[in-house]
Amino acid sequence: MSNSEHYDLALVGGGIMSATLGVLIKLVNPKAKIVLFERLDKVALESSNPWNNAGTGHAALCELNYMPDSKDGSLPDPTKAIDINEQFQVSRQFWASLVEQGILSAPETFIRTVPHMTFVRGEKDVDYLSRRFESLKAQPLFAGIQFSKDPKQISKWSPLIIEGRAEETIAATFIDQGTDVDYGAITQQMIDWLAKKSVKIETGVEVKNLYQYQDGSWQLSLGGENYQRFVRADKVFVGAGGWALKLLQRAGIPEIDGYGTFPVSGHFLRTDNPEIVAKHQAKVYSQAQVGAPPMSVPHLDTRVVDGKTSLLFGPFAGLNPKFLKFGSILDLPLSLRPKNLIPYLSVALKNFDLVTYLIKEVTKSRNQKIEGLREFVPGAKAEDWVLYEAGQRAQVIKPSKGGGTLQFGTEVIAAEDGSIAGLLGASPGASVAVSVMLDVIERMYPQQSASWLSTLKNTIPSLGRKLNSDSKLAKKTLTDTARVLKLKA
Repeated sequence: MSNSEHYDLALVGGGIMSATLGVLIKLVNPKAKIVLFERLDKVALESSNPWNNAGTGHAALCELNYMPDSKDGSLPDPTKAIDINEQFQVSRQFWASLVEQGILSAPETFIRTVPHMTFVRGEKDVDYLSRRFESLKAQPLFAGIQFSKDPKQISKWSPLIIEGRAEETIAATFIDQGTDVDYGAITQQMIDWLAKKSVKIETGVEVKNLYQYQDGSWQLSLGGENYQRFVRADKVFVGAGGWALKLLQRAGIPEIDGYGTFPVSGHFLRTDNPEIVAKHQAKVYSQAQVGAPPMSVPHLDTRVVDGKTSLLFGPFAGLNPKFLKFGSILDLPLSLRPKNLIPYLSVALKNFDLVTYLIKEVTKSRNQKIEGLREFVPGAKAEDWVLYEAGQRAQVIKPSKGGGTLQFGTEVIAAEDGSIAGLLGASPGASVAVSVMLDVIERMYPQQSASWLSTLKNTIPSLGRKLNSDSKLAKKTLTDTARVLKLKA
């Protein structure tokens, strides 16, 4: 095998995770020899693509699933929401530093200020949202959050959700430090920079199999149209979305035993009508239906892609055995193994309401989906909105005592020797990519990670500290990153 086909690190998948890890490694080790493989013809065509996700900078400013209600009516626990926000601030600092270094281009090409709101209806949810607000308003990372039950005030925040609404009990929170993020643009810009730094970017190339040599390095079997070849890499990161499960299984590492994924498809309604778009400049989240997975929480979002503003409503979830949007209907059945069969069956039995919900979603007509939109936008007209397929999400099925559990989040799976790692799961996903990849670095490079993380403090000033525990530091960090990224602090 020629030396040209031996790399220090192979990145599998051309999305935001691989791009982020590649940039981090190049910043701390410029001489690292890296290759990136993407099986599609372009990078950022799956979950990182701006039309395959809602572009929310997930900071728990509006997403209720990060802060479930208490059982006794007390103030909800903000711990998870704060943790998600902390991770998003790491991403913001990283992106701001990359702008200053010229790695990312003008901030308006990938991030904009879009206020984040939560909107609820009915006495029970209004009471919960009020207590959630009380729990968050004194937290430094949530400074400026507002709460109102007054339709006139809510209309000032978002006219579209109040126009034509019958009198009912409603409430909303509003915070103007929210963002809309084009993760596809970030991915493309980072990969363009990696290419300039001698990282080999190969598209239209699929990693078919993985084999570990005795010295711990890996052979990657590559396939494309009418060809096959092999490359060698000392370390491998699998950032291939739902595909990661299959590749980690093929690698044969024991750490993946028992894991599975629960794939869920998604559709959005979209309008580009400028009159409608002008009446809604926010991302508004609400409560999920009973049995719905967290990534199916209904929301009405301002989206800015390539400088053009649109509104999205959804997602409408559905059953689909594919692990990726451009995957195969055989993905789910081919992922079954003796060691994950019980976890799969356990999750199916424990989450019967989820299966019921998904079946109902699949059978919904377009008119029924428009009726769902009208709960947010009472005056919505069907002719103004088009329905399109968004990205595929593969939730983690994690083995547990006596079966398995369905997890909502991201999970790093790494071999004990640190030679290979991969990422399973979905939301908050791209928003916390930097924190997740820092975790990957610690697992894959245990001997170098301490010195590398010290070096990265120049790029991520708050690294290793909790912003929410220091109000002055939190305010400074929000202000500094807002200045560079041209956002509201």
